[in-house]
Amino acid sequence: MTDPYIYAIVALLPIAALMLVLQSNPYNALILRGILGAIAALIYSILGAADVALTEALMGTLLSISLYAIAVRSSMVVRLGILSDETTLDSPLERLRQRYIDDLRTIFSKHYLRLELVPYQDLPTLRQALLDRDIHTTIALNPAHIEDSTPPPVEIATRISSLYDMMHPQLPSDTNLTYLNPLASTLTIAEPQQ
Repeated sequence: MTDPYIYAIVALLPIAALMLVLQSNPYNALILRGILGAIAALIYSILGAADVALTEALMGTLLSISLYAIAVRSSMVVRLGILSDETTLDSPLERLRQRYIDDLRTIFSKHYLRLELVPYQDLPTLRQALLDRDIHTTIALNPAHIEDSTPPPVEIATRISSLYDMMHPQLPSDTNLTYLNPLASTLTIAEPQQ
């Protein structure tokens, strides 16, 4: 049991654990968790605990990685409520809305989040879905401003403070960003960016 390769394998365990703790990407953390479980199973089998090694390999590595992958995949989604009949497909307003959706995709992808679009028929239903916690964020455009020279205001509302913090510094200045605090009856409205 004094073979030097055993010490090298045992030294990998705290290194893999440290890398796992310091990992910010959840998908990379899943891979590191699998490596950590495989190293632990190898150490158990070298030390003669075959039953513990088998349990670690099956339960601690394979099953837990599968369950974590499903949980991470489903929890890393931002549901964005949009109006489905807001504009025609080729109008300037639709192009503006698509630009904002692309901007939101870029902002959220930096934080490993996927954007899922959820269409609603009218604005009251869209707002109620946000209040009912069916969606995380809404985007709505005001078509009344498309005729005059002012840029049409884009209204984005969210009920999650971390999403608000992600979007606030990165959205264009003509965006009205609103945070709906679910614990209070008031709204926090960000000042337009300068």
